[in-house]
This record gives sequence, C-alpha cells and structure tokens, in this order.
Amino acid sequence: MDGMRMSGVLRGATAVVLAAGLLVGCEGGEGGTGSDGTKSSASNGSRTADKRRIPDVGEKWAARIPRSARQVVAVYGEGRNSADATVVLYTKDGDAWQRDRSWPAHNGRRGWTTNHRENDKRSPVGVFTLSDAGGVLADPGAKLPYHHTAAFAAPHYWPKTHWHDFDYVIAIDYNRLKGTTPLDPTRPQGTRKGGSIWLHLDHGSGTSGCVSLPKAGMAYLLETLDPAQHPVVVMGDERELAA
Repeated sequence: MDGMRMSGVLRGATAVVLAAGLLVGCEGGEGGTGSDGTKSSASNGSRTADKRRIPDVGEKWAARIPRSARQVVAVYGEGRNSADATVVLYTKDGDAWQRDRSWPAHNGRRGWTTNHRENDKRSPVGVFTLSDAGGVLADPGAKLPYHHTAAFAAPHYWPKTHWHDFDYVIAIDYNRLKGTTPLDPTRPQGTRKGGSIWLHLDHGSGTSGCVSLPKAGMAYLLETLDPAQHPVVVMGDERELAA
C-alpha cells in the first residue's frame, strides 16, 4: 500500500506507521463482471485442467508454490495494464487442487509488474505467503493472527467510497516482516521496493498496488485461510501467470 501519506491522522506509534506511507488512496477505472457475479476469464474453471496444478499458472510460478501449501489464493489479472482481476481460492485435497470460491476483484490501477517500486501504482507479480491479518472491524473468526485496531481506518479526506477499504485486511508477504501487524512499516528490501501490499475490501476500481475484493469474500478468506495449511497468494496478469 505504498502511496498517499496519512501523517497526522493518528498519534504516537501509529503516526510513525502512517508517516511511512502505509495506507493508500485507491482510485482508478471500474471493472465489469460476468452474469454470475464473477469476472469472465480463463480462471473461472471453464477449462479442463490437471488437478495437480493451479489452473492457468505455468511452470515458472507453479514451481514457486511451496510444497507445504494447501491453500492458494490465485489473483488473475485481466491484462498487464488492467486494474480488473478475479480472485479464486483453491484448496488441496490429496494431490488435487479444488476450486473453492471466486470473486471479482481489482489490482493496481496501472496493472502489474515483476519489478514493483514504491508509488508505481502496479501490483507485484509473484507467489507470496499470507501470514497476518487485521482491520477496523472486530475479528470475524480469522484463523490468521488478527490485529484489530482503528489505526487501519482510511482518512475521511479520501473519497467516501474508500472509507471502508481496510475494514478487513490480509497482508501479502511482499517486502514485510511476517508475524507482525500489517501496519508494520519495516521494509526488509528497502523502501524503494514499496510495501504494505494487502488484500482488502473493494471500492469498485483500481488500487495503488493492493488486491481488493468484496466484503463477503474478505470475510470468507479470513474465516478459511489457516496457518496450518500454509496459505499463499499467486498473483499477476494472466499472460505472465501462464509463463
């Protein structure tokens, strides 16, 4: 969530977090959905696929999914420069990946990149673990460690449509310390590589680098993703993911 700064919104340690530019305004073009409420894409399960592989994820990225992972959140971006995406949750049953649920989603308003930089407004392509969660709202029954605090609240000088973006958050382990609140400003690879890339609530258009999906989807992921199942996210535009 690199991007718009929020210094002065909160005090003390939280102000330090905000000064690091953790929260962002999510703006951009809106995306359409299919007739069933999910985006139309190759990832919607219409293709026959090898159940031992995540559909439409090629060898390059499939090889980076840890063998221990039994839950995968796949984010299929519609194009390199598109903000529209589909999120699909897969769970592993024996050696087979089963499609659980899917939701229409958005990613960075400028699309995707394999070389993410702070403020580039693109989402990073890759495979990342999912270790920590939090939000403005009380814990809905998350299995991941959940950090409940008003410090997640978006400032009210943002558009009203963005005020609830961070009601629920799942930190994507890109350039962050696992086992800490998603608000932790630490950037192991340095600030130029950006950070605070989250799954969070959708406001109907592109983000500054995060992946956003409907509230019901976020609640379901929080209730379902289990540290014991070693969940990861595989994310990128469809062409890159198929490599």
